[in-house]
Amino acid sequence: MKMSIRALAASVAFTLVGTASFATECIAPANPGGGWDFTCRQIGKILFDIGQVDAPVQVTNMAGGGGGLAYSHVVNERTDDNDLIIAASSATTTRLAQNAFAGMTADQVRFVGAIGADPGVIVVANDSPFQSLNDMVDAIKADPGSVAFAGGSAAGGFDHLKVLQVLKEAGFDDIRKIKYIGVDGGADAITQTVGGFTQGMTGDMSEVVGFIKSGEVRALAVLTEERVPGFEDIPTAMEQGIDVVAVNWRGLYVPKDISDADFEAWGEKLAAVAASDEWKAAMEANGLAPFTKVGGDFQSWVDGVIADTVELSKEIGVIQ
Repeated sequence: MKMSIRALAASVAFTLVGTASFATECIAPANPGGGWDFTCRQIGKILFDIGQVDAPVQVTNMAGGGGGLAYSHVVNERTDDNDLIIAASSATTTRLAQNAFAGMTADQVRFVGAIGADPGVIVVANDSPFQSLNDMVDAIKADPGSVAFAGGSAAGGFDHLKVLQVLKEAGFDDIRKIKYIGVDGGADAITQTVGGFTQGMTGDMSEVVGFIKSGEVRALAVLTEERVPGFEDIPTAMEQGIDVVAVNWRGLYVPKDISDADFEAWGEKLAAVAASDEWKAAMEANGLAPFTKVGGDFQSWVDGVIADTVELSKEIGVIQ
C-alpha cells in the first residue's frame, strides 16, 4: 500500500531533520543537483557568509511529488517554524495553480522572495521568416495552424503557458488552437525547431544560449522586464507592445503562521543576498538574470501569477 504524502513527509522529516542542530534549515524539494537544491545551497551559504544568519544553514533534500512532499510537510508539520525556508520556483506556483499538490493551495504558505531568474524566451530557426515577436503573432492570428511551438514541458506546463500568455496579451483569445508539442527538455525542443518540425521554441534562456551563439536560432523576445545582461540585442516582449513577464524565478517560501515581523525579516535577508557580490557571481556562473522581488511585493506578484495560470489552465482544459 502506498504511503500518503503526509505520512511520508512526517517519516522523512523525522529521519532527516528531527535531530537538526542548525539555526536555520532550507528544504530543497528535490534530490541534490537540481534547481531547488542549487537555490538552497547557494542562498544558504551566502546568508551565512554575509552575516545574515549566525550559523551555517542546513540543507535537507526532500524529493517527491514534484515538490508536493515538502509542501505537505511544511503545511502539516512546520507551519509556525520561523527558522525554516523552502526553495521554490515557477514550477511551484504552476503546480499549485493546477492542483497538483493533492488539494493543497498557495495560501497555505507565504512566498517571501525571488532573487534571480532563468528568463523565458521565444526563439525561431535562423532562417525563419519571422523577424519580430509581432510577425509571429500576426501569422498566428491570420492562420493559427500555421505556427507550432516545441517546449521542454508537457502540455499545460510552464513552457506552454509562456506562449499562451503572449498570445492572450496580444489579443488572440482562442488559445486552444495554438499548436504545442511537449518534448523531453529544451535541447529536444530546439532540435524540433531547427529541423523545421515546429516554427518556434519556447523555453528558458539557459537552454538556448549555446544555440544562439552558434547561430542556429534567433530569439524573437525575452520575457523579462529589462533586456538580459550579455544578450542586450534581444528585445523584451514588453518593448514590442506585449506586456508579459515569464521567468523561471529562483526563490523561497516560508511557513504561513510565522509572524509578519519574521516574514519581513526573511525578505530583508534575501534582499541582502541579492545585493551581494557572492550572489551576483553565482548568477553569472549559472546563467541567471537579476530578478529581485521580496516580502509583500513578491507575495502580491505570485498571487497574480497563480490567478493567471488558473485561468489559462482552465481555458486549455488542464484543470476544470
